[in-house]
Amino acid sequence: MFEKTDPRPDGVALTEGQDVISSRIAEIGAELIDFRRDIHAHPELSFQEYETTDKIVARLEAAGLNPQRLEGTGVVCEVGEGPVAVGLRADIDALPIDDLIDEEFRSTVPGVAHACGHDVHLTGLVGAGIALQQIHETTPGGLGGRVRLIFQPGEEVTPGGALRVISQGVLDEVPEVYAVHCDPNVDVGRIGSRIGAITAAGDTVIIRLSGHGGHTSRPHLTEDLVYALGKLATDLPSTLGRLIDPRHAISLVWGEISAGHAANVVPSEGILRGTLRCLDVDGWNQVAEVLPELVERIAGPYGVEVDLEHRRGVPPVVNTEDQVALIETAVREELGENSVQLTPQSMGGEDFAWYLTHCPGALVRMGTRTPGGHTYDIHQGDLLIDERSVEIAARIFTATALKVLDRS
Repeated sequence: MFEKTDPRPDGVALTEGQDVISSRIAEIGAELIDFRRDIHAHPELSFQEYETTDKIVARLEAAGLNPQRLEGTGVVCEVGEGPVAVGLRADIDALPIDDLIDEEFRSTVPGVAHACGHDVHLTGLVGAGIALQQIHETTPGGLGGRVRLIFQPGEEVTPGGALRVISQGVLDEVPEVYAVHCDPNVDVGRIGSRIGAITAAGDTVIIRLSGHGGHTSRPHLTEDLVYALGKLATDLPSTLGRLIDPRHAISLVWGEISAGHAANVVPSEGILRGTLRCLDVDGWNQVAEVLPELVERIAGPYGVEVDLEHRRGVPPVVNTEDQVALIETAVREELGENSVQLTPQSMGGEDFAWYLTHCPGALVRMGTRTPGGHTYDIHQGDLLIDERSVEIAARIFTATALKVLDRS
């Protein structure tokens, strides 16, 4: 449907190209950078993305589109006419951490930062919406179908804003859905992809212990709560690995352990908080079954009261084969033959997983590292993203949508 030139061979197409997508995105490239910087400087936490929502709506309306606000925060917007052919999703919330980058557009909100790249994701999807609308208006017969843009709030909290927006019908009539996620371990101009699970299941585990308390000289007369807490902290992760097939790769890591305030007092309360991760759904479900009994078994001999809170988070993102093949083809044609590499499965969680329980789709990791430069990590305040990835995100979204429409 849309004429394209031969892909560039270097696999890192970072300047304006000759094809319809790159030229249209390049025309608005400077504006997209400014848009991303504005979003980065004014981050908003999960389900509080009111100004972010306003800015997305305003820019899409300026492009001649009719975006619809979701309940609370978030946006859904359709481009084209006819049956829905594909959904494209970007997350829009920030993290509760300080921004440590030394740039003019660093966060102006203390303790809040776009340290996961969501500002890039949403800006890329805005750019794709603008480009797709231009193509629809200038192509005889238009796009030949509808593309649904989904700007989702609340990805950084479990079980994730995906469930909220899905309940509002954003996937109704959507046959397949795609997303990108920034990856500072991959060079800009490349993506990491894989068939099957590309992320892990992720839960939160909170264990509260309580007892009568007492004096450390007489632990036999009370419940030795700190000792019980220590046994849970060390024995629970290792025992899970003995009760569940190790091929599920269960990982329970504590982020907080707290009890007591004095060296000679046995405290009456203590707490453990951590994350439980698993590579597949079967293992995830098995953990939910054995965890309560195992916690009681370990803590039981010490007489403490046990309150287990197992907050189910998200299942793994499981990419489907046909959709992986499609987005890889779209990226190679757009960015170059060497622009796709195999990525390992991450132990991190992503609520895009919930979309893929409703329809097939794929999430790919988009490189944000300057070639030869420093390798940063996500969820860290010093994350610095090569801004060429902003245009590239828009090109990936646009190319993927057009590839789906061409196939329809």
